[in-house]
Amino acid sequence: MKVTAIIPDDIIKDVQRFTGGKNITDSLIKALNDWLYAKRIDKFNNDLSKNPVRFIEGFTAEGMREFNNRI
Repeated sequence: MKVTAIIPDDIIKDVQRFTGGKNITDSLIKALNDWLYAKRIDKFNNDLSKNPVRFIEGFTAEGMREFNNRI
């Protein structure tokens, strides 16, 4: 997708420096991917804190190992 955006030169230079992109487009793609990755982790952590993982009654790591080793 082509986009026209007015972004200050100092921000572009910082993004290029921190991402090590080959050009402005590559640098922006890397920066946006990193930002999305961080936001997805934040959302996951927030969702997990509202609805934590609960194990079934009597669950043990030993029992799970025995279950997985049955063949």
